[in-house]
Amino acid sequence: MTSAKDVKARQTAPLATPTGLGANATKDISAALNALLADMFALYLKTKNFHWHVSGPHFRDYHLLLDEQGSQIFATTDDIAERVRKIGGLTLRSIGHIARLQRLADNDAEYVTPQDMLAELREDNQQLIQHLRATHGVCDEHGDVATASLIETWIDEAERRVWFLFESGRHGETA
Repeated sequence: MTSAKDVKARQTAPLATPTGLGANATKDISAALNALLADMFALYLKTKNFHWHVSGPHFRDYHLLLDEQGSQIFATTDDIAERVRKIGGLTLRSIGHIARLQRLADNDAEYVTPQDMLAELREDNQQLIQHLRATHGVCDEHGDVATASLIETWIDEAERRVWFLFESGRHGETA
């Protein structure tokens, strides 16, 4: 029979998800993934901000593009956080935690031209790709092929966003 003391101890025990990765791998990969997660939240909010505030002759196209990209970015946040938990790590807990870890800059400007919005989001996604590749390297160091595989998909998605943002901002110019 389980005592009240045993039940209380289990309820207050630190999270200890079983994983085949060592403690150093969990620490390193979780830290890299949490920084990515903070960047994804920052990029999501900026993408939605621009989605809400875009204007001009291409409003509908840009509005729909940014909504689609925002949805894709947001969907990735849950995958990242759940991966951190699966390998035994802890993940973000607040907006303040995101702000401390994010590497992508916010944009609080009252007005941004549509072309500047597309260019800024393209640059942010390119920066995100660099961070994704660096995190893939951390996973490779620790033999975490499952996380590396997920990251490869996220790189492909970010590259597609860069491509769409680039092409949308070209004004019909030739290559």
